[in-house]
Amino acid sequence: MGKFIIEGGRKLQGEITPQGAKNEALQIISATLLSSEKIIINKIPDIRDVNKLILLLRDFGVKVEKLSEESYSFQADEVNIDYMYTDQFNEQASSLRGSVMILGPLLARFGKANLPQPGGDKIGRRRLDTHFIGLQKLGAKLNYDAKNHYYSITTDGLKGTYMLLEEASVTGTANILMAAVLADGVTQIYNAACEPYLTQLSRMLNRMGAKIEGVGSNLLIVTGVSSLNGTEHTMLADMIEVGSFIGLAAMTQSEILIKDVDYKELGMIPMIFKRMGIKMELQGDSIFVPAQDRYEIESYIDGSILTIADSPWPGFTPDLISIALVVATQAKGSVLIHQKMFESRLFFVDKLIDMGAQIILCDPHRATVIGHNRDVNLRGISMTSPDIRAGVSLLIAALSAEGTSTIHNIEQIDRGYQFIDKRLNSIGANIERF
Repeated sequence: MGKFIIEGGRKLQGEITPQGAKNEALQIISATLLSSEKIIINKIPDIRDVNKLILLLRDFGVKVEKLSEESYSFQADEVNIDYMYTDQFNEQASSLRGSVMILGPLLARFGKANLPQPGGDKIGRRRLDTHFIGLQKLGAKLNYDAKNHYYSITTDGLKGTYMLLEEASVTGTANILMAAVLADGVTQIYNAACEPYLTQLSRMLNRMGAKIEGVGSNLLIVTGVSSLNGTEHTMLADMIEVGSFIGLAAMTQSEILIKDVDYKELGMIPMIFKRMGIKMELQGDSIFVPAQDRYEIESYIDGSILTIADSPWPGFTPDLISIALVVATQAKGSVLIHQKMFESRLFFVDKLIDMGAQIILCDPHRATVIGHNRDVNLRGISMTSPDIRAGVSLLIAALSAEGTSTIHNIEQIDRGYQFIDKRLNSIGANIERF
């Protein structure tokens, strides 16, 4: 396993540009399986999870060409569907959470799809029921091998229908949507996820010839078509990186310009960080965060403690809950952090407590943070990254701490953040990779 050694206590200054959105990339790249024509995708992040998915498609027979540093072309005109019966496919798919996104496209175009239990972060239960129930409502037949944790799904022809999703799952909605665009008839997907990733996917599919109405809403109406064309697509800036860089600037008392953020697609992210006392200015489509010696968390009008909770879009994304928690450790005031979606995502707070943070872990979903108001600095320690978002939160804590910190298992961080050490070093950080 790799590790970072971080010299803390350095103020950063300069410009940084967010990568393309990781969560969007996994959907968009999977959608290239829906057409036999060439599809060009721009602003693809160079991160482990995305690179694994590209390799998986290439091994399926998809023609993949790297056009530039962040642009690729994909052409799925000679897909070897039998590849999904190989041991190599099982090994690849089980190591990548994003492999679940190929189910809908394969089922819609080839009438069958197999999948071992996909991998990913160990942040609690991440069930796939929404995916399979939606595909079954379209007419697919599911067989689950409980002993080997293996899914097999087939269809003689998908049929449009009405469905009310049990949960507004982002990946579940995307999988069902990608299947529905090639189904016979009209499909209505109610309680659909509304995240910008879904809006981007819907717009791309419509450019390819799909007929999707209600884009951006929680009711998607899809009229199936017989085939889809090629297109070109550019991904949004990664909103999780934008939020991470805002938190980094506050924790390290740094002046940072975050460029090309696609501000209109950030939802509540700037608002939540402003409620935590972080100043920022919108400059064109960039966010300028000035250096602040101190920042103070707002209270509610009646004086009660602020609660920051994750919720479906346009609520605060669960992927930034870890960042908000870390930022609160040096704020003036207290905050209740409520992670509703994943029951293991707050367990990294023991590392922050070892660094000197004042945090009460109330239960697997809630933590109360009593901010130091910079009267006491965090101290550098040795720790291990448990998942992508916790890993970057610990990196931010280490950059703000006194002394030297070591973060092991940085492969978790590399899954979601491209060249994060080099990019932060370019604005004044001191991060060594071993």
